[in-house]
Amino acid sequence: MGKMFALTDVERFESINLKCDPEQAVQLREEFPAVLPGYHMNKKHWNTVLMNGSVADKHLKAWIDDSYNLVVSGLNRATRQELEGL
Repeated sequence: MGKMFALTDVERFESINLKCDPEQAVQLREEFPAVLPGYHMNKKHWNTVLMNGSVADKHLKAWIDDSYNLVVSGLNRATRQELEGL
């Protein structure tokens, strides 16, 4: 498929890049010091979240789900149905 909703180094896990709605991306950066414009990504659509313990797991899980859903919503119908069958 060639699509990505999250990017991280699984061995070091110092940060994670997540796709985000552009307006929400700005809001999250203002509210959470650990949320930065996407490192080496399109800063309008991606945030980098520093895994320094300052962001609650519930927020991180919700942002991961949001990122996944945002990417899936941009796929064609056949690909979405294929993912739903997995």
